[in-house]
Parts: sequence; C-alpha cells; structure tokens
Amino acid sequence: MTHPPNVRTATPPSAQGHASVQPPGRPTAGRGAWAEGRRRLRVAATTEPGRLQIIGAVLAALVLAFGTVAAFEISARAGAADDVVSRSQPLSADAASIYRSLADADTTASSGFLAGTEEPREVAERYDRDIARASRLLVKAATNTESSSESGRQIARLNEALPRYTGLMETARANNRLGRPLGGAYLRFANEQMTKDLLPAAQKLYDAETARLVEDDDDARFWPVLSLAAGAVAVAALVWAQRRNYRRTNRVFNHGLVAATAATTVVLLWLAVGHTVARAQLNDAEVHGQQSLKVLNDARINSLKARANENLTLVARGAVLTNDGKSDKYETDYATGMKELGEQLHRAERLADDGEGREPVQDAAEGVTEWQERHKDVTATDRSGDYDGAVRKVIGAKGSTGESFDRVDAALEKALAHEQREFTQAAKDGRGALAALPIGAAALGVLGAVGAIVGINRRLSEYR
Repeated sequence: MTHPPNVRTATPPSAQGHASVQPPGRPTAGRGAWAEGRRRLRVAATTEPGRLQIIGAVLAALVLAFGTVAAFEISARAGAADDVVSRSQPLSADAASIYRSLADADTTASSGFLAGTEEPREVAERYDRDIARASRLLVKAATNTESSSESGRQIARLNEALPRYTGLMETARANNRLGRPLGGAYLRFANEQMTKDLLPAAQKLYDAETARLVEDDDDARFWPVLSLAAGAVAVAALVWAQRRNYRRTNRVFNHGLVAATAATTVVLLWLAVGHTVARAQLNDAEVHGQQSLKVLNDARINSLKARANENLTLVARGAVLTNDGKSDKYETDYATGMKELGEQLHRAERLADDGEGREPVQDAAEGVTEWQERHKDVTATDRSGDYDGAVRKVIGAKGSTGESFDRVDAALEKALAHEQREFTQAAKDGRGALAALPIGAAALGVLGAVGAIVGINRRLSEYR
C-alpha cells in the first residue's frame, strides 16, 4: 500500500497570530541605527578591551574639544585686544583731535580779531592748519566707520557744518581787514555755530568712539570661562584614566596618557597665566592710559574754550549777556571753564603713575594759576577804560594771558603724548600675551588627543 509523503505544511500567518520572522542579521523591528549603536556599545562595555576603546575615544574627544574651544575663545580675545590697539583707541584719539582742532581754530580766529585789521601771519597759518587737520581726520574717521552708526551720523553732521563755519569766519575776517564793525558780529555768529553745532557733534563722535573702545577692551578682558572649564574636565578625565590604569595593571605610568595629561595641563596653565597677564596689561592701559587721556583731553578742550571766551569778552565788549541779562556771557563762561580746568588737572595728577606723567600736569596747573592772576589784571584794565591796554595783556608777547595759555597748552600736549605712549605700550603687551596662544592651544590639543589614543592602544595591544 502506498502512502502519501509526510510533508509538513507551513502554518498560515493567521494561525500564528500574525507573528512574523525577521531575517537573520537585521535589527529587530522598531529599532533604528541609534538603538543598534547603543546595543553594540553596551555589548562592548562588558569587556575590558571594549571599555578601553570607549575611554580612549572619550579622552581624545575631551582633549580635542578643549584645544578647539581654547583656540576659538582666545582668538576672539586676541582680536578684541588688537582692535583696542589698532582701531578703537586710535579712532578715539582722532575724535579728540578733531574736537581740539576745531576749538583751537575758533580760539585762534578770535585772537586774530583782537590783533586789529592786520591779522598776524602766524595766527592765520595756525587757523588754517587746525581746519585742515580737522578735515583730514574727518575723512580718515569716515573710512573706518559705518555711515549708519552714531559715529557715522556725527561725521556727516560735521562735514555739513564745517564749510558753513569756515564761510562765516572768512566773511568775518574779510570785514575785519576792512575795519568794519560787522566783522565782530560775523565772528560771534561763527563762534555760536561752533559752540552749538560743531563742538557738540565732535563731542558725540568722541563719546561714541570711546564707548567702542570700552566695549573692545571689555571683550578682550572677559575671562575664557568655557575654555577653562573644558580644560579642567579634560585634565580630570585623564587623571582618572591613569589612576584606573594603575589600579588594574599596577603600572605607575602610561607614556601616552602622561603625554596627553602634560599637553593638556600646559595649555590650561598657559591659558590661565596668559589671559591673566593680558588682562592685567589691558587694565593698566585702561586705568593709567585711557582714563588719563580722557581727563587730559577734557582739560585741554576746556583750556581752549576758556581762551576763546577770554578773547570774545574783549571782541564783544559786553554785547552778549547771560540769559538773566546781568552778566557778560563770555566772562561767565570763562570763569566756569577755568574752574573745571583746575579740577581736571587735579584729577589728572592723581591718575599719573610716574614722574614723567605728573611733571607736565603740575606745570599746566601752575600755568592756570598764572593765567587767572593775569586775567584779573586784564579785567581791571578793561574796566578802567583802557581797552587797548587790555588787548595787549591778552595777546601780547610777554606777560600776557596768551603766554600763560600757550604754557598750559604745551604742558597738556606733553602730558597727552606721554599717556598715549603708556597706553599703547600696555595695550600691545596685553595683545602680545595672547598672540601665540590660539595656535599653541590647537597644536597641543591635537598632540594630547594623539597621546591619549596611543596610551589606550598600548593597553589594548596586551589583549591581542
């Protein structure tokens, strides 16, 4: 009897509760690449070679991350320090020079009027130099400033107002040469434009550039917190890995891990010490340089204003009064400016950190005292009716207030030059402390990562 073959029929899917069979070698349904990666990582972590591979990868990543972050952060600090030295501080100094040039031009023009119809040639040449210097510095500032910024707006305002001022002044000088009293009126009108339009715009330009200097200085001095934290974590991880290696093998040193630790520690110490030195130098530049420069610039500007008001007191001859109508406006402004000048010189002397800086400030203070005494004599002479005598005591060659003003101005110029050198040197030293650090951090970071991998591979070779 013949029987049919005993063939096992596959159970239909419906009979198996819709169970499915995954092809071998593929991840279980519902698992993605990340899940499979975690599974393999867990499997690897159950063996010592697998754990060593994981530790090596983490150490290399930490050291590389530290070197990269340090390089980027210090590059930013070094860039800000470079801006302090080569961009923002020079622009701030140029803005102060623009203000001084404009104020000196106005002061010089009023001195020329007091000389009579024949303006001295040296006075005319000084006025022309002041206007040319202000124009040149405005062009320079415009090329280094965005037109939409506050500085750009003030530069545009100055460029529009300066030709109007020089036009009024030329009209005043022409009338003065012809002996017409109208020249004095044009001079007062030009001085009013300088006082109410040009000098306020120059002051705003100086304030804007000084604010940018302060911002760059703060950026350069800001601590690289992220880099320091990353370095501390990397060193701690390397020390832990070496301690673990010692406990498992009883070997004191792993040359690769020691090299990685040394490289990372060098970068961390270099970062901390380098930035500390840079910060100290930039702080010195700010305290003993920039602060002194600001006070001295303000003092020199006040001396120029006081000189202009002294001259205009005689030019106007009481025609311009204060708002209450009780006092001569220019004489009142002169007294106010001289009081502020004395206070500023006292503050500048306190800020000066060496004899070379204090000596010209003290000379300027003595010149101010002499100027005030001579001005009292000018006022008494003018009130006695001797106008020509008062003019001689203001613009004369010997014993005049003009001589005292020149002494003050020369002393302040010397003090400014000294403080500018001090600032520039300190700021350059601060920038220099950060110069090689970004490249060094990146190179040592790579070296440290290689050392960590070599050290771990040395242990792995023992299992092969």
